[in-house]
Amino acid sequence: MEAPSPPLAVGWKQKAYSVIFESDTSAGRAFDIGLLIAILLSVLVVMLESVRSINAQYGPYLRAVEWLFTGLFIVEYIARLLVVRRPLTYALSLLGIIDFLAIAPTLVSLVLVGSQYLIVIRTLRLLRVFRIFKLGRFVGEGEFIVLALKASRFKILVFLTAVLTLVVVIGTMMYVVEGGQNGFTSIPKSIYWAIVTLTTVGYGDISPVTVLGQTLASVLMILGYAIIAVPTGIVSAQMATPSKAAPMYKQVICHVCQATEHNPEAEYCWRCGEKL
Repeated sequence: MEAPSPPLAVGWKQKAYSVIFESDTSAGRAFDIGLLIAILLSVLVVMLESVRSINAQYGPYLRAVEWLFTGLFIVEYIARLLVVRRPLTYALSLLGIIDFLAIAPTLVSLVLVGSQYLIVIRTLRLLRVFRIFKLGRFVGEGEFIVLALKASRFKILVFLTAVLTLVVVIGTMMYVVEGGQNGFTSIPKSIYWAIVTLTTVGYGDISPVTVLGQTLASVLMILGYAIIAVPTGIVSAQMATPSKAAPMYKQVICHVCQATEHNPEAEYCWRCGEKL
């Protein structure tokens, strides 16, 4: 295990770290709540900008507000890098990557027109609400679902492989039966039709006209209703199986290595040994 690092130097960095990364204090909670409000407002601005009538009348103002929010998030991201002990570790962590993605779309829009609409990625940062409002029990319940999905992953993989094989076979058969004159101009397009039909979506852009083709389509539709219930049953059965409860974690982030998921009674970071 890595030797414990010396404590942070007393000063503005320590105070800033307490405000930016910790929500136990009134200042830290106010900062996080303000951040969540800014995220919601910035996403709302992007949504309004995508409405043609609103964009035509208020487009320049919306883009100015969008850049204002982006500037605030850039300052916040730089501040996070300045106050942590290991900036690179934070930048490459999951939260660090999400924080960077919150500002990237607007910057990329300078080169790639339209990419600013990807700002909706900022909504991922709203997951901080679980930490801010001490909703640790919901984190535990969420992990219970994740554990059930992980335990079922091999069964689901086998199921998806069977479904993929089915749509390839039937799609190819439809290409042979219907042909290009009926819209099935290639095997990939016929496979697309098979996926749309199997999932009971039914766009209607392609449809069989021959008796044999309609028979195959009917069989695929019936199979679709049966197949949709399979993954739900697999995961539900796994969740109903008695298993070890999902662990509860202390809602704290190590100020040195940014590690999370510490045991409730832990006093030191499990990754670097720093005192929490």
